[in-house]
Amino acid sequence: MPASYATQVDPGTFEPERHWYPKALNATIHPLVHFFLHLEDERIIQRYCHLHPRVKKDDLRKILAYQPKHFFWAGADLMHVTNASGKRQMIVIETNSCPSGQKSMPLLNDNMEQGGYRLLVERTLVPMIQKRKKNRDLNVAVIYDKNLMEASGYAHALADALKRPVHLAAFGAEDPDPPVRVEDGKVYVRNAAGDWLPMDAVFRYLTQRPWNRLPVHSKTLIVNPTIACLAGGRNKMVASKAYNLFNAEIEGSGLEIITPETIWDVSKNEVPLWVRKMGGQAVVKNPYSNAGQGVFTIVNEQELDKFMQMEFRYERFIVQSLIGNYHWSSTTSKGKFYHLGTIPSKLGNSYVTDIRMMVSATETGIRPLAIYARKARSPLKDILDEGIDSWDILGTNLSLKLDDGGWDSDTNRLLLMDRRDFNKLGIGLDDLIDAYLQTVLSVIAIDKMAQNLINSKGKFKAKLFQSLDDDPALLTEILAQ
Repeated sequence: MPASYATQVDPGTFEPERHWYPKALNATIHPLVHFFLHLEDERIIQRYCHLHPRVKKDDLRKILAYQPKHFFWAGADLMHVTNASGKRQMIVIETNSCPSGQKSMPLLNDNMEQGGYRLLVERTLVPMIQKRKKNRDLNVAVIYDKNLMEASGYAHALADALKRPVHLAAFGAEDPDPPVRVEDGKVYVRNAAGDWLPMDAVFRYLTQRPWNRLPVHSKTLIVNPTIACLAGGRNKMVASKAYNLFNAEIEGSGLEIITPETIWDVSKNEVPLWVRKMGGQAVVKNPYSNAGQGVFTIVNEQELDKFMQMEFRYERFIVQSLIGNYHWSSTTSKGKFYHLGTIPSKLGNSYVTDIRMMVSATETGIRPLAIYARKARSPLKDILDEGIDSWDILGTNLSLKLDDGGWDSDTNRLLLMDRRDFNKLGIGLDDLIDAYLQTVLSVIAIDKMAQNLINSKGKFKAKLFQSLDDDPALLTEILAQ
């Protein structure tokens, strides 16, 4: 038996307790969230256009009916902010391919024990797989590098939906002998007998630099394909440019992707200049990291100095305006945005939160799939104490990278869409609609960028990509394939 191999997941073996956090397993979904997730497109359009009379209904219908060509499954992280005039809105912080969220989502229907796992599989994956090759059995795999809880949940749901076994394989970036390999553009997985099996379709849960293991062009159906990550799903640099290009395309429609002010293509030596231009408060990001890694909140000279002393794999960064408290947020061309935060606790503490809105492609357009929220470790303050770590106040990601390279989650800061937690967020139905539409717009922007990066023969436009993201270290990883 080989040292590592794909396990076979058989139909009829789904066990809910293996695929949800304990606090989510028996949670009851909040009625308002339940109502939102069952709201028809036309009612969303009517409501949104009533509140935003500059938006034309036909334009919004086209947006919601959009059919992605590369970016089929996504999750946007959004923050609920306001300005000095009290204008509240949802701002897109980033958009992720292969997003987590199912293990944090209460069931929409108690009689559907596979929840959102089965929903994504049935409405997005199975139609794509069945179109690939009809009238014969298919070899299908789920491959992952973290989050076994959700990756295995999808594998079990997929096995039940297809009524045949599915392979589940770990594919770590540092694994010297992984059970997944690519030959001549085809993905193979190794079974327990040591045989390499060609895959017809792969559901990809690779979140850490997937382009260094999977090719941009593949003969195997991969969902999401690697190009979705390079075009913005795991590349914050190109995502920012995709948002700007799409905003220009829809200018005049009344619709716009709202993001923090973003500076692209910043070398490390330039970072202090941009931080100071934003008033001494900013967020610096490694464009290719995820799970809260490679994000640095800077609110004073000490944090800036600490950042400048660090070493990095890549050579380019993005610098964004920092959203904090009104008294210490970045100054931008649109003024200052600041966090609304949670409803104050009995101790008077309010916390920064973000909301993950997960969506997927369906035959009628892009629809919401799952939602959860996360809060920061420490409460939001009017005045920052000297020596305080701003990440504790502003950082919301739950992922914890362990010394052995593994991952854990700080679920104490998880806020569910249930009857108890949802009320703490201070948001309503219109805020959820706003978050959903911002997510859809960001997905379309990245999907259109992905289309631009693939030529008529299905090949990667390396020169165009380099003009968008001229980072030698990243280009070496991609082109090495």
